[in-house]
Amino acid sequence: MYRKLSGDKIFDGYRFLEGKALILTVEGIVKDIIPVGEAGNDIEVYKGILIPGFINCHCHLELSHMKGLIPENTGLVDFVFKVVSQRHYSEEEIKTAVSQGEEEMIKNGIVAVGDICNNPLTLEQKKKGRIQYYNFIEASGWLPQISETRFKRAFQLFEEFCQLSAVNCRTSIVPHAPYSVSEDLWRQLQPYFENRVVSIHNQETAFEDQFFVEGKGDFIRMYELMKIDNIHHRPTGKSSLQSYFNKLTNASEIILVHNTFTREKDIEFVKREISDGRLEKQEEKNHVYFCLCVNANLYIENALPPVELLRSNNCTIVLGTDSLASNWSLNIMEEINTIQKHFPSIHLEEILQWATINGARALKMEDVLGSFEKGKRPGVVLINNEQENNSIKRII
Repeated sequence: MYRKLSGDKIFDGYRFLEGKALILTVEGIVKDIIPVGEAGNDIEVYKGILIPGFINCHCHLELSHMKGLIPENTGLVDFVFKVVSQRHYSEEEIKTAVSQGEEEMIKNGIVAVGDICNNPLTLEQKKKGRIQYYNFIEASGWLPQISETRFKRAFQLFEEFCQLSAVNCRTSIVPHAPYSVSEDLWRQLQPYFENRVVSIHNQETAFEDQFFVEGKGDFIRMYELMKIDNIHHRPTGKSSLQSYFNKLTNASEIILVHNTFTREKDIEFVKREISDGRLEKQEEKNHVYFCLCVNANLYIENALPPVELLRSNNCTIVLGTDSLASNWSLNIMEEINTIQKHFPSIHLEEILQWATINGARALKMEDVLGSFEKGKRPGVVLINNEQENNSIKRII
């Protein structure tokens, strides 16, 4: 018994197909894509584009209770300070918001999420198995003297999340950002990158590079607001990305998140580091992924990442939503709509690759998600592209 689906077009994860039918088992496993004329009767015909389920490569589900609490366009420093100082709600409120946030993602066609975790409050929801998660246990601690305590806390959380799936532990301990991880903490984290996906917030504000190049800028005010002694910091004379990137040795995949102020010299540096063999597993192509969270960038900094620069340098792009503290919704289609609005020359077919197969590869889930290939169970989403802003409906 099979389901047969057809639309104006089918996007299989790589390209648009016309005049085709998607054949699935009743469990949603892909059997084949064949010409409509060969599919027989009982075809479910949809108006729009059928695509695999979306992959959200960067989310903070645990911050769902902060929706609307932080004003738009505060800038990163004040945004981070408000998240740290205003995130303390009851466990019941947070868990309720987590459940609602996951429900929103499911409704919006998201089937897998790279989720940042600073506490165990999303565990209960994730045990239900409604979405596939890669859990990024986030470690931060700018003061060298607290590195041991912060690492132990992250490792304990890592072990808790690994119990979600003993067979396939899609969990990593990752650095929050270069400006929030001391050299001592970096040294403790690095052995745990091996053969895992590592995510890091990268160059989200112009002040990040200024801090590493000169030791100046608005980050100094952030440390003062948080009453953190910054005396140990030594400027590197290099951009943020160039200052830390070689610390990611041994990660199987690297997801650089936001990249709002990444420049061409940074991209060239990353490519050079890879081609020089300083990173492991060089036989794997597209080892580094640049994750765009455009609506969050507009919400926080009123800025957009250099999308055309990334494309012209053949960077592998994936998409994320960030959190409800920094976005209006958890909706990859809304991210796509914003990209199309600001970069109208980019074809939808390319952006859908970022949102499906690229994301599945970044989270090491391409064996089951990201494309309509035989044996996969990627989910099915319908895009209604008749209106100016594409809308979506989850089919499977």
